[in-house]
Amino acid sequence: MDEISVYLFLGFLESGKTKFIQETLEDPRMDNGEKTMLLVCEEGEEEYDPHTFKVRNVVVVTLDGAEELTLDNLEELTKKHAPQRVIVEFNGTWLLQQFFDAMPESWVINQMMTFFDAGTFLNFNKNMRQLVFDKIQMTQMVVFNRFKPQMDKTEFHKIVRGISRRPDIVYEYIGGKAEFDEIEDPMPFDKNAEIIEIEDRDFAWFYRDMAENTMDYVGKRVKFKGMVALSKKVPKGYVVLGRHIMTCCEADIAYDGFATKIGDTTSLQTRDWLTVTAKIIYEYNAVYRAKGPVLLAEKVEKAEQPEQVVVTYY
Repeated sequence: MDEISVYLFLGFLESGKTKFIQETLEDPRMDNGEKTMLLVCEEGEEEYDPHTFKVRNVVVVTLDGAEELTLDNLEELTKKHAPQRVIVEFNGTWLLQQFFDAMPESWVINQMMTFFDAGTFLNFNKNMRQLVFDKIQMTQMVVFNRFKPQMDKTEFHKIVRGISRRPDIVYEYIGGKAEFDEIEDPMPFDKNAEIIEIEDRDFAWFYRDMAENTMDYVGKRVKFKGMVALSKKVPKGYVVLGRHIMTCCEADIAYDGFATKIGDTTSLQTRDWLTVTAKIIYEYNAVYRAKGPVLLAEKVEKAEQPEQVVVTYY
């Protein structure tokens, strides 16, 4: 089955998605001969003008509601229009998982961009945090439209980086000038220390950075406090040591931890707290069912439950 490239544009109403897509399809450099289906999942004040498209063979399809975002419907549209690429203007009030669940097998996401109106973003983040998180968590670029010189980039930067360290951040000012975000993100701990000491409040950052940049930590030693998890899936002599992390909101609190070899575990129970100093190696472990970071404990101490049991990125 031939793969169909999908370009996914995310954001709330009046965030600049329609304008960006319109200008993209007006650019003759984007005309590579591929038949394109533009899938519109919401209708804002701006409407598409296909007469000005320089990209040929574009069919515009509008979904009237979330109930039409189904696998059967998208497969039918694929069969009917036979697109070679799909551009999606996604509805900001719909969760991305619904789109992923509805994607035909032949659709492959090639690019994902998220747009926000800088004037309303902070308020949206305060009142609709889950939807903001949903549109940033996997995107490759975040664009803040209508940015003003008096706005504090740090506020916007911290919110995006609290969700993901992956996307580029672009501030586009009224008038068209655009700037890439160049604010550095130092870790709240010293990755080059002889022993990397992780404060309770910083475990979420440590866990994420270890997951994204595992090889940076291999061979190093780390010290942190974590909660024990035991199960039949954990190999003998090992525990999972980690914390409950809230990524977005209370509904998504999850326990995340590392396979940790400590030897005798007979005196331990799930939910015990330990302070561990360990060396980090990279090898297969049944906890992950794959290769991953494994901690070889050098020192293990019983610990008191910390004041902040659930940690966040904020």
